[in-house]
Amino acid sequence: MLQWALIFLIVAIVAAIFGFGGIVSAAAGIAKILFFVFLILFIISLLTGRRGRV
Repeated sequence: MLQWALIFLIVAIVAAIFGFGGIVSAAAGIAKILFFVFLILFIISLLTGRRGRV
């Protein structure tokens, strides 16, 4: 999922260089959403992975 966020970030940067305003905002928004979803899932996996076996 982090890979997809990075891909959309690169698309947003390239689109910004060429001046496509609508594509930039859409790709940047998708990248931001995917990054935060990845971050939340990463924190959840850290918390659940620290439990000992019963």
